[in-house]
Amino acid sequence: MSARAKTIVASHYAVALMGCTFLAGLPGTALAQNAPAAPAPATPAPATPAPPVIATPESGDVIRTIAVAGAQRLEPETIVSYIQLRPGQTYTAAAADQALKDLAATELFSDYRIRNDGGNVVIEITENPVINRIVLEGNKRLKDDKILPEIQLASRQIFTRSKVRADVARIIELYKRQGRFAATVEPQMVQLDQNRVDVVFVITEGPKSRVRGINIIGNEAFSDGDLRDEMVTKETSLLKILSSATTYDPDRLAFDQQKLRQFYLMNGYADFRVVSAVAELTPDKRDFIITYVVEEGERYKFGKVEVDSQLRDFDSSLMTRTLPMQTGNWYDAKLVEDTVEGLAESAGTFGYAFADVRPQFKRNAEDLTMDVTFVINEAPRVYVEQINVNGNTLTQDKVVRREFRLSEGDAFNSLQVRRSTARINSLGYFQQNFEIEQEQGSAPDRVILNANVQEQPTGELSLSAGFSSLESFIFQGSIRQRNFRGRGQTAALSLNYSRYSRAASVSFTEPYVFDKNISAGVDIYRRDYNNGYFNRATATYEQATTGFSIRAGVPLSEYMTLIGRYTFNYDQITIDEDQFFADFNGTGQRYCEPLLAGRYLCDAIGTRTSSILGTSLIYETLDNRIRPTRGERVVLEADFAGLGGSNRYLKGRAEASKFFNVGSGFIFSAKAEGGYIHGLSGDVLLTDRFFLGEPQIRGFDIRGVGPRVLRRTYTTDADGNQVLAPYDRNNIQDDALGGNAYYLGKLELEIPLGSGAREMGLRPSIFLDAGAVFGIRRPDTRAYPDGVQADPLFDSNNNALYVDTNGVQTTNPTSVNAAGETVNNPRAFRYNLQPFAEEFYGDSAMPRVSIGVGVNWNSPFGPFRIDVAYPLLKQEGDDTKTFSFNVGTQF
Repeated sequence: MSARAKTIVASHYAVALMGCTFLAGLPGTALAQNAPAAPAPATPAPATPAPPVIATPESGDVIRTIAVAGAQRLEPETIVSYIQLRPGQTYTAAAADQALKDLAATELFSDYRIRNDGGNVVIEITENPVINRIVLEGNKRLKDDKILPEIQLASRQIFTRSKVRADVARIIELYKRQGRFAATVEPQMVQLDQNRVDVVFVITEGPKSRVRGINIIGNEAFSDGDLRDEMVTKETSLLKILSSATTYDPDRLAFDQQKLRQFYLMNGYADFRVVSAVAELTPDKRDFIITYVVEEGERYKFGKVEVDSQLRDFDSSLMTRTLPMQTGNWYDAKLVEDTVEGLAESAGTFGYAFADVRPQFKRNAEDLTMDVTFVINEAPRVYVEQINVNGNTLTQDKVVRREFRLSEGDAFNSLQVRRSTARINSLGYFQQNFEIEQEQGSAPDRVILNANVQEQPTGELSLSAGFSSLESFIFQGSIRQRNFRGRGQTAALSLNYSRYSRAASVSFTEPYVFDKNISAGVDIYRRDYNNGYFNRATATYEQATTGFSIRAGVPLSEYMTLIGRYTFNYDQITIDEDQFFADFNGTGQRYCEPLLAGRYLCDAIGTRTSSILGTSLIYETLDNRIRPTRGERVVLEADFAGLGGSNRYLKGRAEASKFFNVGSGFIFSAKAEGGYIHGLSGDVLLTDRFFLGEPQIRGFDIRGVGPRVLRRTYTTDADGNQVLAPYDRNNIQDDALGGNAYYLGKLELEIPLGSGAREMGLRPSIFLDAGAVFGIRRPDTRAYPDGVQADPLFDSNNNALYVDTNGVQTTNPTSVNAAGETVNNPRAFRYNLQPFAEEFYGDSAMPRVSIGVGVNWNSPFGPFRIDVAYPLLKQEGDDTKTFSFNVGTQF
């Protein structure tokens, strides 16, 4: 063989060696697997196959035929199509080399050769196996359903070595995202019959890599601790053992650099830069040490700040005077950014939807000042060309469109767009944080508004049970549709039962009657409860209310609504006759005995009707009625009972609340309310008064604030003297009387948590509550230290009643004794009562104040609220309570 031929054979051998795509280099030990057909015992993976051999062609051979040997799944014609050799061409070494490269590029073959026999070319191939299944071993932190969708290999696919390498890299990347940088993946192969294989990824997860230390070099103005507080990534410590912020994340590292830059720019360091940020893995591959090298630069103040407006509706000098920054203030890049947004919003209110506001900066190195000019470039006034509602399948278009404060053809106004967004969000029909999108219309002065909504369920069908610290066991069944028939109507039916209360109601609300901006609704209800709900020790009276209410509302302006309503109630107030009623003069006629029940309860019992005409004036600018973050709400209410019925009074009530987004996810709210009721035919009945306590004012028990009568029993001390028993809430009769006037104020700050806590639905807050209820006539209280009647009772004409020696009730203070003599009426036993005394407390306008912390949690088993409160100020007789919770579950 000539030297040239030997060289050609050697080059072909080298090319074939490089083109082999079998699973060379993978672990040599296969894992035993269950397979439909019993595989051969696990053996080392096949070594790299012998290089393809190319028969040395006679120079100038013409290819007569091309055949394929070894094909099983692929058609010979398909294999020939992968190469460039064709019958009629001249067979050369270069053409054969290219054919081998083409076969290698397909990654379909574990072995391939080309042989030329006098112009008859034979392509000998061994196809790559088919994957029977993918097996993951050793993965505990990431389950199969998290890994398998991320990799390329799958059952019934052709096995290729490049995909194995890519999948190994992908699995390692998934573990790095979990903070496990020590994770390793070892691919293995189990050979089966019929040229099939099981691919096994043996995973060693390793420990989670945390941040052991954060070093900062080059900072002089701020300490390391101050800068670490600005970062999302935190150093590992015992206090942060459960925090996810200590896990190393490369994306978080880049974000922290932006946080550092933002912090310095907000404090005047306009030239600040992060020179380098390096994360070094410790030798044990368990932790990272992050080192930042920073260059602070000089600190700047604002120099000349002005607005240069090219819009005719904007006066530059006037806008300059409204800028939030002043010459001499420390430079703040965030304030500049907010000012740009504010100017763009202001321009939007004048119809310039695409206003271009650009800040121009000029550094003055001599006096370290930064001149800023806000240039508002000329732009056309824009009109609304089209409003599109997309994504709604159930909700009718008109339900969304009627919430828009703009119509097609109107001049664009960014305030109206923002208001429209808030109104659509408040419907509660669509995804949270919905935003109206703007896009360029058919002309520069045209804009298209798109409401791309994502509907969420608005129907509620539930049976729920739970336990409350207020009412013990609770059962509720309800069906409610907040978007009935897709028309925005609300229809609801509910049943509630607890230890102390029962209720049933049916309601329907139409927000737009006959497509006019007039709302209407009706409620029909029955409510039964006893005051054991307000006093755990005993229940002294029960109230059953049956009634209905109809209402209608009309908007007076964009933010103000007037609502009129009529309510009719039929009330029955009763007490336990066996416990609190007595026999009148032994005649069998029973009556409420004040000695047993108290005069204030005896006055309350009976049947009465209330015909109430009321109105409400509501002013509201909340961004979201369900969970507001900014805006205010003011409600003024007035009710007149006396348009028929037996109950007559005037009642007024006012309520105001305001929400502030104070930044960084903190939401601050302030609420105040108060009311007064005046009886038109005597005292206001007990059941119509105002009451305060949990949950209105936390830190106090339910109806635990305000006027009340406590009945305590006498006991005998060691000397034989009668003394009042020690004060014990569980052994006294506590009747809350309510008040004719009340006020209540609340301050609350909602504290943001990390992303993990937000996903769990946790929303903690700190709060301060203050309020009081007061303003009633002092009730007729009595003391019976010896269990006999010491003071007279009174009949319906207010005449004093006595009991004579025969036990007969009479208005005559004298009586005839057994000897026929007229004597003064003695103190006679009326009932076998344990001696007691009634004490009146709480009728004071002095505020009760409490502070505390609370947590709302949208738990998997239902909404959960827990409050821990401490009363700072209270009055004698108030009933305090530190801990309360409310939880329910659905089944």
